[in-house]
Amino acid sequence: MRLKLSAPSNKLLKSDIAITGSKSETNRLLLLQALFSNIALANISNSDDAQVMAKGLKVSNGEVDIHHAGTAMRFLTSYFASQEGKEVILTGSGRMQERPIKVLVDALKSLGADIQYKKNEGYPPLKIKGKKFLKNTVSLPADISSQYISSLLLIAPSLDNGIELNLVGKITSVPYIKMTLALLEEAGIASSFNGNKIIVQSKKSIEDTTFVVESDWSAASYFYSIIALADVGSEIKLSAYKENSLQGDSVLSEIYKEFGVETKFLDNHIVLNKVKNISKKTINLALENAPDIAQTIAVTCLGLGISCHLTGLHTLPIKETDRLAAMKTELEKLGGAVNISEESLTLDICENLINGVAIDTYNDHRMAMAFAPIALKTNLMINDAEVVSKSYPDFWKDIKLIGIGVNKI
Repeated sequence: MRLKLSAPSNKLLKSDIAITGSKSETNRLLLLQALFSNIALANISNSDDAQVMAKGLKVSNGEVDIHHAGTAMRFLTSYFASQEGKEVILTGSGRMQERPIKVLVDALKSLGADIQYKKNEGYPPLKIKGKKFLKNTVSLPADISSQYISSLLLIAPSLDNGIELNLVGKITSVPYIKMTLALLEEAGIASSFNGNKIIVQSKKSIEDTTFVVESDWSAASYFYSIIALADVGSEIKLSAYKENSLQGDSVLSEIYKEFGVETKFLDNHIVLNKVKNISKKTINLALENAPDIAQTIAVTCLGLGISCHLTGLHTLPIKETDRLAAMKTELEKLGGAVNISEESLTLDICENLINGVAIDTYNDHRMAMAFAPIALKTNLMINDAEVVSKSYPDFWKDIKLIGIGVNKI
């Protein structure tokens, strides 16, 4: 599906949007619910990733295809490996079979897991036979994706002796690790995180618990970008959010002050206001704790005609696509000049946006959504726009409510 996007007739925006539950929280809680059946969940994500995670957890034998869902691949690898009697082939899309998983598999094998590679060493698909783990101490590099780490922490309460996880080197994506531990604590599962050592205790049963999933801050990023590109006085209300969020991307409320956007926390929602136009010419941000918002920030800078230097992006090349390479290609289509390294993106000031560009999305939901806000500055097209269903199926409907033109072509 190709969509044509165009600016609202009035760039002084006023909208009220309800956003689905966080995919990150939902998938963690779905795994905990599989371990403890008396957990109840409310406001869960309606994303493709959450649906394949929920479906996969119900399988005991046979093939589990998680398509493009990286979180599900990592979480289910640990889950199935630790469940005695389960035997599955865990597979995914062509791109998923190019995304490395050796670090996690090696860690699980050191605990006693039985996992074999069906095709290429170090990559899905995986043949997993669930076993009782004999050990509880494991080491991982600290600078890997936090999903590997969370994958192990989430299964820890179901193991006889829990898990003692030693992280080697400088830790990245700390907020996502803390999110996992906070959810475990909320379920009554004891843990500690001191220095580079994380310990999660075993837990045979928990009390009846209902979790209300907070809305997704990554999804909120696109509305922050829209407000930043809108006229002063524009306002968007988003629900349901809380000020003491577990999600790393909640740093948006601080970052977007740089773009003239103020965030007000009121009850269970936030109000985004464009309070001023900015005069600065460049933005420098270290995003190792929130790499998923890098694409949104780069497009915001392009639309505002300012430069940016974004670092801490070393996990982006192994996402749904090589996000750094993809961003360079698509930003340059619009008139930007971009340099990338293995962990950074630098965008020069762009004074004249190119009109009518078709943005490719590379099977990556964030490519589609990150570029949509620039419709406030120039007409564009989004190829394969349906890819947003991976994390935010209602995205096109919601930005249409704001007034952005969204038309199939």
